Amino acid sequence: MTEKFHIATGLAKIGLYLRAEGWQQAESESLTPTQGQILVHLVRRGPARITALAEELAVTQPTASDALSALIRKGHVEKRSDPADGRASLLHVTTQGRRVAEVMAEWPDALLSAIDTLETGEQAVFLRGLTRMIRELQVRGAIPVQRMCATCSFFRPNVHNDPAAPHHCAFVDAAFGDAQLRLDCGEHEPAGESETSTLWQKFLGTSSGEVDAPPAATGETS
Repeated sequence: MTEKFHIATGLAKIGLYLRAEGWQQAESESLTPTQGQILVHLVRRGPARITALAEELAVTQPTASDALSALIRKGHVEKRSDPADGRASLLHVTTQGRRVAEVMAEWPDALLSAIDTLETGEQAVFLRGLTRMIRELQVRGAIPVQRMCATCSFFRPNVHNDPAAPHHCAFVDAAFGDAQLRLDCGEHEPAGESETSTLWQKFLGTSSGEVDAPPAATGETS
């Protein structure tokens, strides 16, 4: 087996662990994993329409609809009119749902402890590699577009001479390094297609190259 297959095998094992933990965590709150993901998403991103939720979570609209119906029955989510379109509804997390989401949003202690075994430099290299992999999956349309630094209009890659903090975030006006790269940022502002390509080339340390196709979104049964 080549290195890439060993890496894929390792990621699959971590994925199995996270999936099992996700089921246990959701069951402890009498939820399915999809219901838990919806609650956490609504708390982190704010009210949303069902179509947007399905797209962001990469599930079908019927799956999202079934999960939301259960969450509404349990009193975790409620529908309110969309101020921008009276014919549409936005889904809001209730106070009860927010308390449950806080529990669901916690990462397993075992996972955080495993990450702590990596040196700071190793964490930076690992996070940079994850960014590249997620970007490629986006380009191929395998996963929904993620709110990460590498596709954000506030991102200024490799503009500082400090190897520990070569990048700059224009939103907070601060330098940062690979170890602080975000894969899901609440302040993310999507860069345009051409701007994203330029940012990506600068992030990789290249001045020119083949332009990637624009990221595309895709569509679990609860």
